Amino acid sequence: MFGKRILILIPHPDDEVVGCCAAVGRAHDQGAQLFGAYLTTGVPARELLWKRQQTKYEEKLRRRKDEALSAARLLDIEPAFFQDIPTRMLKTHLKATREALIRAIQDLEIERLWTPAYEGGHQDHDTANFLASTLLGFAEVWEFSEYHFFNGKVTSQEFLSPNGTEEVIVLEDAERTRKQEALDLYRSERGNLRHIRTLQEAFRPLARYDYTAPPHRGKLFYQRFQWVPRHPRIDYCRPEEVCRAFSDFLTGQK
Repeated sequence: MFGKRILILIPHPDDEVVGCCAAVGRAHDQGAQLFGAYLTTGVPARELLWKRQQTKYEEKLRRRKDEALSAARLLDIEPAFFQDIPTRMLKTHLKATREALIRAIQDLEIERLWTPAYEGGHQDHDTANFLASTLLGFAEVWEFSEYHFFNGKVTSQEFLSPNGTEEVIVLEDAERTRKQEALDLYRSERGNLRHIRTLQEAFRPLARYDYTAPPHRGKLFYQRFQWVPRHPRIDYCRPEEVCRAFSDFLTGQK
């Protein structure tokens, strides 16, 4: 999973900490350089926020980016690029994002891509995984588990369908402390990160997925609270919409 030059696909600022904080440190120990591709701002589109929040939209964007830069300094990750795409909108920017990733891979001479797994934790995580699958000809791709809701249980850092290729990193005390320190830098996401464990991280070579179907049967993690009336923090997207975006993209590429 380690190479000399690694590009992490980061759907939202904080995913680099949630999924691979200890792995980043161990990669550095082996002489690797790590870069981060921040695929969305991590903030919902302005029109989805409460009216009182919309007036502070630019402030929210700056704060999340500042948190990302602080975490990047702590972990020694060099930002490759930041995209100005709201969270939950990555699936509508597949072509431009793929082109940006190809440029980064070529310009930075990337050998490995690290991406979140296709597990239904967040639609943008699944979209990053899909994009990574289209880049297998450019670099070796490894995926890391963040969290999912397989079998109706919130689970973090464990793949929902192990296939025997997994490499599990059990965090040492110093790594757990460092990861918690990095998580704490994302103060704007403190409530959303409470369920994240600091016991282990799990990687494997990119598995073969059917992107025309949701990651698993049953309710996905981001669907858990869709019964709540309109709320900015809740993603009301149906998994079928995400899969349709992937299918349409692949059809257009042929």
